[in-house]
Amino acid sequence: MNLNLIDWIIFIAYFVLLAGTGWYFSRRKVSNTKEYFLGGNNMSIWLVAISVLATSQSAATFLGGPDQGYRANLTYLATNLGTILAAIFVAKFMIPRFYELKVTTVYELLQVRFGSETKMRAGAMYLFGRVFASGARLYMAAIAVSMVIFQNIAADNVIISVLILTLAGLLYSLVGGIRSVIYSDAIQCAVYVSAAVAVIYYLTSSISGDYSQVMQALNNPGEGDISKLTLFDFRLNFGAEGTFSVWASISGFLLLSIAAFGMDQDMTQRVLTCRSAKESAKAMLLSMVFALPVVLLFMLIGLLLYLFYQHPELMSANQVGEVVQTFEGEKITIFMYYVLNEMPSGLRGLVTVGIVAAALSTLNSGLNSMSSVMVEDFYRARLAGQEQIRSDAHFVRAGRIGMAIAACALGGMAILSYFWQQYSDMPLLSFALSVMVFSYSGLLGVFFNALFTQRGNATSALLALVVGFLATLFFQPYIQDVLGLSIDLAFPYQLCVGASLAFVVCYLGKPAVNNHLTEAV
Repeated sequence: MNLNLIDWIIFIAYFVLLAGTGWYFSRRKVSNTKEYFLGGNNMSIWLVAISVLATSQSAATFLGGPDQGYRANLTYLATNLGTILAAIFVAKFMIPRFYELKVTTVYELLQVRFGSETKMRAGAMYLFGRVFASGARLYMAAIAVSMVIFQNIAADNVIISVLILTLAGLLYSLVGGIRSVIYSDAIQCAVYVSAAVAVIYYLTSSISGDYSQVMQALNNPGEGDISKLTLFDFRLNFGAEGTFSVWASISGFLLLSIAAFGMDQDMTQRVLTCRSAKESAKAMLLSMVFALPVVLLFMLIGLLLYLFYQHPELMSANQVGEVVQTFEGEKITIFMYYVLNEMPSGLRGLVTVGIVAAALSTLNSGLNSMSSVMVEDFYRARLAGQEQIRSDAHFVRAGRIGMAIAACALGGMAILSYFWQQYSDMPLLSFALSVMVFSYSGLLGVFFNALFTQRGNATSALLALVVGFLATLFFQPYIQDVLGLSIDLAFPYQLCVGASLAFVVCYLGKPAVNNHLTEAV
């Protein structure tokens, strides 16, 4: 498979669009960190909502969503029930507090409650998780780009792909800050959604069977399997098979989304760019409305690929052979397999651009949010009262340096992921993609104490962060193997256990004398 002229035209046109819009949105001079990290609290509700949506998506969603639809059913959509409840919770209990305290990062709330050390420790936990999580997603996108452009996944070409993506993301948002990131997110979202719609159109136009035959095939995927159109799974199963059940949606996924939208600077920073807490809450809830059809698009691709490969008699495409989801010995998703083996020219270029767009939307967000934590939670704290002798321009420069450091960290993590995968049996990628859960467990315990109790102090908050991390680590297969255990607990329930333990540990701490947050939200 080789890219032809039309594929390259699409690819080049996309990067010209990036360069042009990046220049346009960076013309406005940024004079202080409020502008650089919060867009001057003057961003449109609609743009922020789309940015939150794009930030929550990634190359993992672009490639993994179809894989979920192909292998399973629509129950993943049910997790949005917990997501919607979480958005309501964050909008009601957390966003007003952030605006009341005029924070730049969400961890400043913990400074008011537990002191500056806790703010920095929570920020460090976020940075640790974000390097692994965003770095791994960058790695996944680089692998896909290398497959399509270079037709191999040799180390040098994967590294080149990582560098291209990292440099593009950094250059786009380095000058304009969060304002450029939000506009970029809107563009990237339009690109990868358009790519998904184009794929769906192409696949549906290949269906030769009638509606009843298609429904029959989807409703009866095989002996013992439930319908691929199943949306709600009410079976009570705490193991991996119950990951997307309704019960997991309203427990673990609820907590996961509360942490993502209210305790993860990568996501929350977007909504803090709105003019007021009310507009911020509207933007977050609106992003949930957008998320449902977008997720459904990618899952629909998976269902159509199921028909294409498992019921070719219903498709007008040529007969396909045995599906072997590997590329140079590496396992790949069904969507990537389709891109490499079946997708026509033109559409292949558009999908490649879609993968890049999904990756950059997440990368841009990570760079700016990581920089905001480094500058506001660490650098200013180190100055300790000497901020007045530094100009606003100084901190903006520090923010840009922070973004460059973050880019190096994420690019380095992506490259490390490649070599670790090649030479180690440890499931690094699985760990990296779920690593924010490790961070979220402790953060949930600490934030819930800060919001709803008068208990805890800097020491108990630190212990809570550690306990939350260790509790989640305990349930990982590689740790279970070492301990000689076999506890199959789906990650949403792992989060429930870790967050509960972290909450109790933080709560046991004697209230600090300098507790300034005198009443719960």
